[in-house]
Amino acid sequence: MFKKILIANRGEIACRVAATARRMSIQTVAVYSDADAGAKHVSVCDEAVHIGGSAPRDSYLRWEKIIQAAKDTGAQAIHPGYGFLSENEDFARACKEAGLVFIGPPSSAIKAMGLKAESKRLMGDAGVPLVPGYHGADQDPTRLQGEADAIGYPVLIKASAGGGGKGMRIVERSADFAAALASCQREASSSFGNDAVLIEKYVQRPRHIEIQVFGDTLGNYVYLFERDCSVQRRHQKVLEEAPAPGMTPQLRAQMGAAAVAAARAVAYVGAGTVEFIVEQKPDGSMNFFFMEMNTRLQVEHPVTEAITGQDLVEWQLRVASGEALPLQQDELRITGHAIEARICAESPDNNFLPATGRLDRACWPEHVAFARNADGEAFHASAPVRIDAGFGEGDVISPYYDSMVAKLIVHGDTREQALARLDVALAQTHIVGLATNVQFLRYVARTDSFAQAQLDTALIPREEAQLFQREPLGLALAAAAAIAQTLLEERACEGHDPFSRRDQWQSHGASVRPFEFVFRDEAAKAALTCGHDGSLHLVVGDSAGPLQFSALPDGLELQFAGARQRLQVYRRGETLHVFGAAGATQIVEVDLLAHAGEAAAEVGRLTAPMPGKVVSFAVKAGDKVTKGQTLAVMEAMKMEHTISAPADGEVLELLYAAGDQVAEGSELLKLSV
Repeated sequence: MFKKILIANRGEIACRVAATARRMSIQTVAVYSDADAGAKHVSVCDEAVHIGGSAPRDSYLRWEKIIQAAKDTGAQAIHPGYGFLSENEDFARACKEAGLVFIGPPSSAIKAMGLKAESKRLMGDAGVPLVPGYHGADQDPTRLQGEADAIGYPVLIKASAGGGGKGMRIVERSADFAAALASCQREASSSFGNDAVLIEKYVQRPRHIEIQVFGDTLGNYVYLFERDCSVQRRHQKVLEEAPAPGMTPQLRAQMGAAAVAAARAVAYVGAGTVEFIVEQKPDGSMNFFFMEMNTRLQVEHPVTEAITGQDLVEWQLRVASGEALPLQQDELRITGHAIEARICAESPDNNFLPATGRLDRACWPEHVAFARNADGEAFHASAPVRIDAGFGEGDVISPYYDSMVAKLIVHGDTREQALARLDVALAQTHIVGLATNVQFLRYVARTDSFAQAQLDTALIPREEAQLFQREPLGLALAAAAAIAQTLLEERACEGHDPFSRRDQWQSHGASVRPFEFVFRDEAAKAALTCGHDGSLHLVVGDSAGPLQFSALPDGLELQFAGARQRLQVYRRGETLHVFGAAGATQIVEVDLLAHAGEAAAEVGRLTAPMPGKVVSFAVKAGDKVTKGQTLAVMEAMKMEHTISAPADGEVLELLYAAGDQVAEGSELLKLSV
């Protein structure tokens, strides 16, 4: 077994690998960029080496620096995690040439499965079912258009070297194909350095089911059952679970055998995932088709760990060191049900726009982490609630990398029990400082489609009315909580003498204290009446009644408008973040004195909604534009985002050029409206 390994990654997965290595008494070396100098993965490893600038191309993609860091620190092997260099055949080959073990498959397997067109040919030869499509080398746009027309719409354009949901476009009709192809090729070239694509029939009501496979250097192969990853947005997974609902033993065996055949076809070694598109027929039966093979550990590997009780990173380390697989196929069992939720810094109500900023508060439910406990023993993979996080309170989520903050994994005896645990755990997850998808995840898990396991990749758009632009607490409760929090803060500042009291108490009669708020972008007013006896009466919106509250060790208990609630309230400037059992919301308590004299908001200007790079402008100065027309494309956190015209008007001036980096709030162009 290795004595020291270098982890060529960051964030959650670097911390995850380090935890298992520590349990196995293997020393670890972290690498980090300028942006990650104070990151959690740096502190949890035994050593750390700085490898360059904040952008991935200047650090985490500089494999020559990573290999040199491994040599300098005496590491014997490199674990690539996922993303970055994990599926880079040149990196795997360079590790071997440098005398280092690449904890992953051989470069030949990465190459064979890295190009989707070539992998489809190999899988066809191995007898694995394929979706009808074009996987040829001729990339002439006219040829590709003709192939798409022949296959029949809708079709899916996929970057041949792609992964992680990037470089993919669904095309519903022939007239839209050329524009979608150009966009897909641009994203593929930017993300993977290769703009080749393949065209496939877009399967209706598809499920995304993948099989976890493992191979060793002795020629042994097993599959560790399946995961359902159908719930996706922008082709990126949101919720994953194992086992797949509705899976029959017969279909599981067929898909497992096909996945093992795929691994054998490329002499695979280590952890890999064979992904299938599963077509759901009206009679309830399912057909499966090979989609791709990910030649690395998957983000969602914890759900497999939960139902099997196995540490997959330990398996990786043992196999890479030359050992046989820890278990054979007939020794593997499924126990219970597990669900993983990806907690991301993004705004679901704003088209999943990535968010950046500081984690002012990061409060998690009671859980275990995949690391040593106080006695130095590893927590079990099948813990009821587990959190794999690469960030903690005070850390900054930067625009240079993907938006995932942490993974929440729950395990239960049944799917129903796991769902209940997921909802409670998400309700107890409080993140303040930047937008996250935590509330959105609760909405998804509560939909009839997900609760009843009516799964397909269109679940999110189908349930749109249940998922977006919802308010879980409402103005009355949010305002009451904000006022209660304000009064508690004021009381904490009071002295013992009556003259320091700030509650507007007066010796005769009642006093009325006005409050002004902004809630869901609309102004609101409230009036709090303080009686001579100390009683409080609140009027806000259409609600009125006595207000009672008391401080708790972890929040406050509030009674208003016929409801009693236990809430947690966190203040960040004028914004108060309110968390309750029903969900979370934000309300702004306006300080009128602080805003006195501010000018009215400017009009006719468009600003960057997040820090990132300007990919292109679709207009030039002097162009007439209509509401909703695309003006520019920005890239942040590895995703493209379209900036559209808010109204009809004329472009007066472009203030940046394609390729420029811009800060959040930077004015991109001037528009007369």
